[in-house]
Amino acid sequence: MSAPPGEELARLAALHGVATSYQPSPDRTVTASAAAVVRVLAALGVDAGSPAAVRAALAARERELRERLLPPTVVCWSGDRAEALAALPEGSRLRVETEQGDRHEFVDAPDSLAGLPLGVHRLTAVTPDGRTGSAHLVVAPPRLPAPAGRSHGLLVQLYSLLSRRSWGMGDLGDLAELTAWAGRVLGAGFVQVNPLHAAVPGTPTDPSPYRPSSRRFPDPVHLRVEDVPEYAFVRDDALRAALAERAGRLREAVLEKGELIDRDAVWELKREALELVARVPLGPGRRAAYCDFLAEQGQALEDHATWCALAEVHGSRWQQWPAELRDPRSAGTARARGELMDRVDFHSRLAWLTDSQLTAAQRAAREAGMPVGIVHDLAVGVHPEGADAWAQQEHFAAGMSVGAPPDAFNARGQDWGLPPWRPDRLAASGYAPYRRLLRALFRYAGALRIDHVMGLFRLWWVPQGEPPTEGAYVRYDAEAMLAVLVLEASRAGSLVIGEDLGTVEPGVREALRERGVLGTSVLWFERDWEGDGLPLPPARWRADCLATATTHDLPSTAARLTGEHVELRDRLGLLTRPLEEERAEAANDTAEWLGLLRRLGLLAGGGGGDRSSEEAEVQAVHRFLLSTPARMVGVWLPDGVGDRRPQNLPGTWDQYPNWRLPIADAEGRPVTLEQLAASPRLHALMEVLRERPGDSPGSPAGDVPSPDGSSGSGPAEDAAAEDGPSGSV
Repeated sequence: MSAPPGEELARLAALHGVATSYQPSPDRTVTASAAAVVRVLAALGVDAGSPAAVRAALAARERELRERLLPPTVVCWSGDRAEALAALPEGSRLRVETEQGDRHEFVDAPDSLAGLPLGVHRLTAVTPDGRTGSAHLVVAPPRLPAPAGRSHGLLVQLYSLLSRRSWGMGDLGDLAELTAWAGRVLGAGFVQVNPLHAAVPGTPTDPSPYRPSSRRFPDPVHLRVEDVPEYAFVRDDALRAALAERAGRLREAVLEKGELIDRDAVWELKREALELVARVPLGPGRRAAYCDFLAEQGQALEDHATWCALAEVHGSRWQQWPAELRDPRSAGTARARGELMDRVDFHSRLAWLTDSQLTAAQRAAREAGMPVGIVHDLAVGVHPEGADAWAQQEHFAAGMSVGAPPDAFNARGQDWGLPPWRPDRLAASGYAPYRRLLRALFRYAGALRIDHVMGLFRLWWVPQGEPPTEGAYVRYDAEAMLAVLVLEASRAGSLVIGEDLGTVEPGVREALRERGVLGTSVLWFERDWEGDGLPLPPARWRADCLATATTHDLPSTAARLTGEHVELRDRLGLLTRPLEEERAEAANDTAEWLGLLRRLGLLAGGGGGDRSSEEAEVQAVHRFLLSTPARMVGVWLPDGVGDRRPQNLPGTWDQYPNWRLPIADAEGRPVTLEQLAASPRLHALMEVLRERPGDSPGSPAGDVPSPDGSSGSGPAEDAAAEDGPSGSV
């Protein structure tokens, strides 16, 4: 690492939210290199390339902060005082023009801006000496309400959930069927799915749902083609029959022949069918609904569809397009859009159709009695050459990638290949792209899971071409990010779940909890890390969380209980220690948990290693989750049929078929949605979560005491490394 920042460079960095050091552990501080800090500042538009430039930039920033009346965005939690307004000179006049079109005026900053509606408004301040300043004013409710009672639900990667009607991968029709069945038959309150964001086209397409082209618009590969009304009016019966026959081959290849899910083949077939659909004229009512969607989505949809159309002609790497097309606002792009208007309309219609089916799936969930419905997943970022990065260039930091610094678990750090949003540009826009993104997702989400929720507070920026060690943390205005999040979620009546696994800086979980954002607790990580290191008793778990036994990035419960996850990593050459040492540690970890389950009376017998014993242990694990105060308890759907394989194995690229596996049973045989619905093993597991339906939220469901009789002291810190975006390699 090169020389550390000097005093003036460090002061300049701090004034722009760039940290010059970080703590990989409480007892260790690492200083960022001066070179990294200079490059990060450059990405923020600050020249720090020489001592003279540093001094000039420092003076300019200090003068700017000293002279400005208001920051670019001011937050007012409804009923509370806005601190930024309290600093205005006495006698200042305030004018607020609300997003609803009303106008309010105040003299001096009152304790609360009473009477202002929730929303993002325009604030103007005028001091007695005539100075004027303006800002965006975010008025948000102080917190999101807690979930109405406790609920249990299912977690599933949608592509892996094939039915006998799927075209080679799970689709939105399957999702609607799953929610309708789970709500009515299993008493489930929610179904959580992977991000359904639009992928970057290509051959092969990156199968990871966590590096999308756009987070704003969903991917039409998830469409159930037969559920598109116009498909019934495609007149070529022979062609429709041929499409159905090819769809059957794709489906059988996965379900009967054991082949991997082929997203590219599925999309090729669906696109061919959707091209036919696009030729069918919309009826008057459908045409009106489509026009409403176009008007509502506005410039964002036009940009997205234009990028899709241009990518068909020039490829998806927009940074290599003709120069005039790299700018979404150029005259050349406008001409190209006109020339490709039929393709722009095609991709706009696909976005509308997908949005419609997503909305229908959430409606099916609610009609089935689910209090939450579908929990959608928001990836931490986007692909640098995707539609969002092209359309929102002014909001992304050029030449930067999000990652994680080195720590005890990964000495080289991580680079996730995702360009970060610039915090200064977000604030200057009133967080417009962030607001629009959230509003789009909440259209059809009963709850939203935010991957790597710590990114609302800070992100590790890695300069392009440098290793992750040569990066620096950049802070975001967490209060503003949370205010916008709470505002949009409250407007939609939705919950928010923050994925807060891994290393979390002090104060983050507390800030999230204060605003009603639920956390994520995974059984195997919940230990008394500040004490004896043993499994955390149920009474000491936090209540404001979604509690699960595993995730898509971790071994299935059956694999962990049997130790098969260690054998898999050994076969792939991923172990960093001798196999026997890894086996012994995994076996000890499992034994400690099973011992606790037995002491609590949640698991009978000593375990015989057979299939019935395994099922009993999986049930006991979930009975334990139910005995915690967690407001939401999730079951990884593959756990219901004994699936051994993780959907994603971090640390692999081509060694393991990440994101391409269908749900399978203990022998690796694919299991359809219809078979899942009839599975005695799944029904027995879900019955565990219905054993004590009358328990109140915030208290252990089974009134199970901890072994030492303690009442708990809050959640323990997880012992995992710095958490990357789900599916990071």
